[in-house]
Amino acid sequence: MRSVRSNPALLAAALTCLFPIVLFAAQQAAPTPGSPAGPGAQAPATAGPAVARTPPDAATQERGLGLTGPANPNLPSLILVGDSTVRNGHGLGSDGLWGWGAPIVDLFDPAKINVVNRAIGGTSSHSYMAGGHWVSDLEMIKPGDFVLIQFGHNDGGVNLPGAKPVPDQGLLPGTAPPPPPPGAAPRAPNGRGSLPGIGEETLDVVSPRDGSHELVHTFGWYMRKYVADTKAKGATPILCSLVPRKLWMDGHIIRNTSTYRGWTQQVAAAEHVGFVDLNEIIARRYDALGQAAVDPLFGDPHTHTTLAGAQLNAECVVAGLRALPGDPLGPYLSPKGKAIKTYVA
Repeated sequence: MRSVRSNPALLAAALTCLFPIVLFAAQQAAPTPGSPAGPGAQAPATAGPAVARTPPDAATQERGLGLTGPANPNLPSLILVGDSTVRNGHGLGSDGLWGWGAPIVDLFDPAKINVVNRAIGGTSSHSYMAGGHWVSDLEMIKPGDFVLIQFGHNDGGVNLPGAKPVPDQGLLPGTAPPPPPPGAAPRAPNGRGSLPGIGEETLDVVSPRDGSHELVHTFGWYMRKYVADTKAKGATPILCSLVPRKLWMDGHIIRNTSTYRGWTQQVAAAEHVGFVDLNEIIARRYDALGQAAVDPLFGDPHTHTTLAGAQLNAECVVAGLRALPGDPLGPYLSPKGKAIKTYVA
């Protein structure tokens, strides 16, 4: 997903952990709004032992993207983990594109809670962890914190041998991706992705870059890992389904119920953690607005929002959070956040 394209150096750094892979074996059983810059039991692989690849320098990449820790370590923190739909690039609105993690800052009281946006564009549930970024997050997560986790947009592309691939999330059902331009290299496998589903299947993959092996898990396995690690730190994990793309069918925004939205919901239910169904909450808002009104909320064909779109999405996040049992983040909302109505399913 586009996130740091306006800066070639940053793009190169961001892509170090997103290299294409070759399938090798078989299946196993932030600035705030108004500032000058803008708003703020793993099974062994049968193909032989997997060699853990060395992650890139996560800290260097995070500094380059402007990622920070809590402003006030004495306060609880709301830590955001996800992709470019949460934090686009440096989080400064490059190319007019914003993630919802920037404007959501205004919906919380900074005297009561830190909002720490640790999302990184282009990452999947797998690559965010493999790139070392989750380890960085865990170093700052403390008891009493909340961790909001949203993945799915970049998780497709790695499939079990003989299994039906997950449909491209950026295409209408039944359509194929466009061919590459004349002279361009064929579309490479998405090495950053995870295996489909929520099971314990694994796949040993080998990197064409250095020949190292990595054991890749399912989307659900990674989401469970985020939940378990967060709980182990004494913090509260909350899972969000991926925000919907601007893809219409029969007058409605397409939902991802059978894939990443559904899988996230299943993990949240099994792990007994909060679930904010952004895919449905936002899609309902888009349906009500209609295509003509939704078009200006996007800065590209169907994925990344403008500031107005990010603000709408941030409001939907808070509406979903308010619907969680006990409204756990309600006491930390700003007056603007408290004015947002609770989402009713």
